[in-house]
Amino acid sequence: MDDEYAKLIRRMNPPRVVIDNNACENATVIQVDSVNKHGILLDVVQVISDMNLLITKAYISSDGVWFMDVFNVIDRNGNKIRDKEVIDYIQRRIENNPSFAPSLRESVGVVPTEEHTVIELTGTDRPGLLSEICAVLTDLHCNVATAEIWTHNTRAAAVVHVTDDSSGCAIKDPSRLSTIRDLLSNVLRGSNDPKTARTTLSPPGVTNRDRRLHQIMFADRDYERIEREGRGGLRDRDKRPLPHVTVVDCVEKDYTVVTMRAKDRPKLLFDIVCTLTDMQYVVFHGVVKTLRAEAFQEFYIRHVDGFPISLEAERERLVQCLEAAIERRASEGMELELCTKDRVGLLSDITRIFRENSLCIKRAEISTEEGMARDTFYVTDVTGNPVDPKIIDSIRRQIGDKVLNVKHSSSISPKAPQPTTIGFLLGNFFKARSFQNFKLIRSYS
Repeated sequence: MDDEYAKLIRRMNPPRVVIDNNACENATVIQVDSVNKHGILLDVVQVISDMNLLITKAYISSDGVWFMDVFNVIDRNGNKIRDKEVIDYIQRRIENNPSFAPSLRESVGVVPTEEHTVIELTGTDRPGLLSEICAVLTDLHCNVATAEIWTHNTRAAAVVHVTDDSSGCAIKDPSRLSTIRDLLSNVLRGSNDPKTARTTLSPPGVTNRDRRLHQIMFADRDYERIEREGRGGLRDRDKRPLPHVTVVDCVEKDYTVVTMRAKDRPKLLFDIVCTLTDMQYVVFHGVVKTLRAEAFQEFYIRHVDGFPISLEAERERLVQCLEAAIERRASEGMELELCTKDRVGLLSDITRIFRENSLCIKRAEISTEEGMARDTFYVTDVTGNPVDPKIIDSIRRQIGDKVLNVKHSSSISPKAPQPTTIGFLLGNFFKARSFQNFKLIRSYS
């Protein structure tokens, strides 16, 4: 009954996407109008993020039964989106996405396929952990096709897609899967760890890795480390600029106001919206702006039950969770890019060399395209400090100068963001007699 009703609503009010390259001088404008439902904002932002586009500005309005959002986007080179195939794909994916029809049943984004076995890992971070995981997978004749690894507040999480190294297909044998799970759990299980390491083998499928990683680390309560160390202790030892997040009441309109100011980076809006959605908050209005290298975001939210946040403990927890969501994907350390012909055991060999040279992998993105391995690693030394360039030169000579390249080093951090004044983004928006003045969305440029 729910599915049939959802189809009826969708046929009567299909999503409408307008992509305009003339409305703004320096960005492509994407406007989305659709029937409103919990999670629709995340669906749209995810499509944009999956295309590796940067959101420079956004206006969000979903008060009532209709969803109206406008996004200014550019590519990684700072240009408008001119490729007609990319434009058509974005429009087609948003307009044809079944999740845009209201449904009482929610999924976590797993699409059945026979290509990979998905392994989800979480445990205590330590130097050489990824090397040990890769060595175990190689010994078990598993080839890593794609993977993403995050570390935050002494915790590590990974979503790894593997295949059988001989057949190139997903691994289905229950006995073999059990062995993989047990051996990886042994690697992840650290001594004196108050939290339990976990290894999950999902059915063959394609998982939205970014969202799963947020969900895994949230379930692992990685955000709690800030609370245990105190509001100043951990941050004083970490020289990287951290986000400034505030959560206050908007009594006049019965909302909770969330504001965020941080260093801008790709997928920042996705990380924020993903966390709000998975914590069961609904964004009714919002605005996003980037000025130079800083991002400013402000959202007017309520819980899914329709009420704003009323408890101070809940406000504090939301601040911690949003800070954690921003920090998990922050580019810490030196960025190294590997590009070479893929082979079984390649990732195990590369991470072993990193470990032998006392490099600590803070984050990694592993991918294979047309037989070529294209991997990105963010590394520090074992104490969390910048890596000695002489060590990188030695590693490059060992692996190959043309195989491993230094892309970026974040050892010099920009000035930390200053406290933000609540409400400065939407300004006098809520002083209006009604929400109809939000029509500025449609003429936004």
